[in-house]
Amino acid sequence: MHICYITYEYPLWGTGGIGSFVQTIGRALVRKGHKVTVLGIGTKSQTELLNDQGVEICRLPAPRFFRKGSFAENTWRLRKQLKELHSQSPIDIVETPESLMFMLPLSSPYAKVIRMHGGHHFFAESENREVDKWKGFLEKRSFSRADAFVAVSHYVKNHTAKFLYTGGKPVEIIRYPIDAELFAQADLSKALPYRLVFAGTVCEKKGIRQLLEALGLLLPRFPELQLDVYGRDWFFPDGRSYTEFLKSSFPAELLKQVNFHGPVSLQQIPAKYELAELCVFPSHMETQGLVAPEAMLMGKPVLFSQLGPGPETIKHGVSGLLCDPHSAEDIAEKIKFAFENREEMMAIALRGQKEARLMFDMEQILEHNLNYYSSLLKKKRIN
Repeated sequence: MHICYITYEYPLWGTGGIGSFVQTIGRALVRKGHKVTVLGIGTKSQTELLNDQGVEICRLPAPRFFRKGSFAENTWRLRKQLKELHSQSPIDIVETPESLMFMLPLSSPYAKVIRMHGGHHFFAESENREVDKWKGFLEKRSFSRADAFVAVSHYVKNHTAKFLYTGGKPVEIIRYPIDAELFAQADLSKALPYRLVFAGTVCEKKGIRQLLEALGLLLPRFPELQLDVYGRDWFFPDGRSYTEFLKSSFPAELLKQVNFHGPVSLQQIPAKYELAELCVFPSHMETQGLVAPEAMLMGKPVLFSQLGPGPETIKHGVSGLLCDPHSAEDIAEKIKFAFENREEMMAIALRGQKEARLMFDMEQILEHNLNYYSSLLKKKRIN
């Protein structure tokens, strides 16, 4: 089978959940003997061709002719490249996130799949902001061109359905696969007491501000507490850094306990989780989120959000802890519980590891994806 993923994210040049997913599943599909191509728009003036453990990557040139209408040039380039790829090695499946299927033609020789990672409508609702008319139009156009849909959680499926119509086509729930070799059993003896680890974009919706507020509540009781923050910075529309905003919003005494490390590669993340007594991800909104199950798979205790897909991922007090991400007091209370109940947290982490192995198992999810793709191809041949 030849599967082509269209995405502008990939860990070789930038972080992002979609890119991490495509890399993980792409490498696994190649190991199974399938051909995988990743196609997207780059930032350079020429095409870049890369190979990542058998995954063939083509980054097309950045728009040059129509700056204000770059979508038109990008569409033309992508269609042209897809036609060329298909002539060389027939493509069976083309998969995109919510917003990119609009660039593909209505009729195609391959099955077109949208995987719901969380699109513009989804996050506009979660962040309580207006839907951009142009982005909303393109997302609706994308949905009208897809042959099939996959959602990475029940939550993203149900909330996307409030805004976007799938044309009556069913939505398959397929979780993110997690590389158990990369996120292998942690050496629990390396965990540092009172060390918290946060991984994710440093922005408001990831709950990092409330986490720092929680630290302020905890430090009088746990003065040894340290927080390591790993992730790329986010910037306000006026260009201001969110990290610098945080640094200007909290007292120097608290900031001494916080280390902003910036982005790290996916391959480096497991070693960072390994040092944590507690991995903390108080996100306001996720479609599924990879960080919590990654840490769980390593046998690490995890504090995740009670909103969104949190309850699908963790049973509170059984396989991890859940918090109200908008409440610094609740985050602090859950961290306090973890520090004061270490033996119980070890048992919780063990149950969380077992749950993560069942829910995010690479082989099972890969088989689910392949069976689903095969069913789409059968339908396409019949039609």
